[in-house]
Amino acid sequence: MSAHRFYGYGPCGTCRKALAWLRERSIPVEIIDITTTPPGSDELRQALVQLGRGRLFNTSGQSYRALGGERVRAMDDEQALAALSADGRLIKRPFLVTSGGSILTGFKDLEWSKTLA
Repeated sequence: MSAHRFYGYGPCGTCRKALAWLRERSIPVEIIDITTTPPGSDELRQALVQLGRGRLFNTSGQSYRALGGERVRAMDDEQALAALSADGRLIKRPFLVTSGGSILTGFKDLEWSKTLA
């Protein structure tokens, strides 16, 4: 099985929890720092289609607060994708791209279990 791509951020507690969960299950991942190497536009577009905009933005982060929720809501999809690809801290994390092309954001044990089973 090829490794899934795990975009995370070291200080993020949710990312650490998700990585521990993956390791406990011996699920191979390539770990990528989302702040220095955000997901590419193809992956973000795929996430938009699969999850919708509401699951893409890290609404509790400083970058989101600096940009402003109202401004984000006013963006069209192309503007939203451009903002996300320009600042990895705007992206809800962890951001996991499975080897099969499914995308997961945030960490919910049940959802990850279903998708990665």
